[in-house]
Amino acid sequence: MTQTLSGPRMEPASGGPATSLVILSHGYGANGDDLIGLAQYWRELLPEAAFVSPNAPQVCEMNPGGYQWFPIRMRAPGSGWRPPTDEVWQEVEGAAPFLDGFISAELERYGLDETKLALVGFSQGTMMSLHVGLRRKTAPAAILGYSGAFVGAEHGNEVTARPPVFLIHGDQDPMIPVQAMFKAAEDLSSLGVAVQWHVSRGIPHSIGPDGLQLGGQFIADALCGKLGSS
Repeated sequence: MTQTLSGPRMEPASGGPATSLVILSHGYGANGDDLIGLAQYWRELLPEAAFVSPNAPQVCEMNPGGYQWFPIRMRAPGSGWRPPTDEVWQEVEGAAPFLDGFISAELERYGLDETKLALVGFSQGTMMSLHVGLRRKTAPAAILGYSGAFVGAEHGNEVTARPPVFLIHGDQDPMIPVQAMFKAAEDLSSLGVAVQWHVSRGIPHSIGPDGLQLGGQFIADALCGKLGSS
């Protein structure tokens, strides 16, 4: 791996050194600016946390102004949701070293360990956060996933870390239906991961006010040691 990820960051609101780290992984066709704005909502809950939102490693095929963790193969209209295929698994595997290396570098940058790390993802970023976070040598404090899916349940023997996970999904999501969240929760539970989930009513492929508040509290609780890894 030769490429180093970069993106916007926000240092602790306290003005002091960071005592925790939140890494935000954006969705397909977006960029780090898309999620760094979450820090503004969560800084009161996490005044000593640093937030960083890297741009994914590839320029987006469908939106050259954005980035992608991996390509998306479009399906015919009306074909419906299907669980991620082995091809998607291979794409996630290929992108994983970029995010994994970025996490390690950022922890070193701030002099922190995984007990002070929360991973947050949206859509494709949720897939990446789950994949990488469950394969770290030491579990992060938490993984928060919005509007995403879990790829590769059949590769559960590769899971080495079981942090608490919170999945949040809109029930009006036309891109990744809410059924993907229920399937992810089922698969993660079968692997011994402690999973919570929440359905945001009337929310499409985005983050609703309830998901924003619940997700922030989940991260704050995890980073304060109120949640435990399995």
